[in-house]
Amino acid sequence: MKEASLKEVEKVALLLKPLCKEQEAILILDDHVELAQKLEVDGVHLGKTDMPIAQARQILGEAFIIGATANTFEDVRMHQQAGADYIGIGPYRFTTTKKNLSPVLGIEGYASILSQMQDAGIDLPVVAIGGINYEDIPDILETGVNGIALSGTILRAEDPVAETRRIIGQY
Repeated sequence: MKEASLKEVEKVALLLKPLCKEQEAILILDDHVELAQKLEVDGVHLGKTDMPIAQARQILGEAFIIGATANTFEDVRMHQQAGADYIGIGPYRFTTTKKNLSPVLGIEGYASILSQMQDAGIDLPVVAIGGINYEDIPDILETGVNGIALSGTILRAEDPVAETRRIIGQY
């Protein structure tokens, strides 16, 4: 919902919150720290141009999950030092869901960053993000990431519900 108004995001979050609770799923809002606090969702994900992690942590406290987007190992180290709970690394490939796209990483980029994290003793969960398709999932999982975020591949599917079920059923 990158282009959605705050009011639209709030409306959808209020619909999702009870569904997530019922399914024991975590609800993370993208970008909107104050809204995450107001709605008492589980957390917030911050992009490179969003509020700094330390400021978000001051507002939200320790109970909220704060994730951050990284494109380099230096980004990861900075986010770890700032107190991020997880890192979204990407993009894997070009994606139309993001403006001002960082350099594309591919498999080699993930492997390199994860190796550097291991060497530096940085033990944060990593979610692969950006332009990932169903067919990419096995190779990306082999890099050692903890999860994969999919949006475009589901939203562009002829039947998004069926596509989601196919992905979940396989992985």
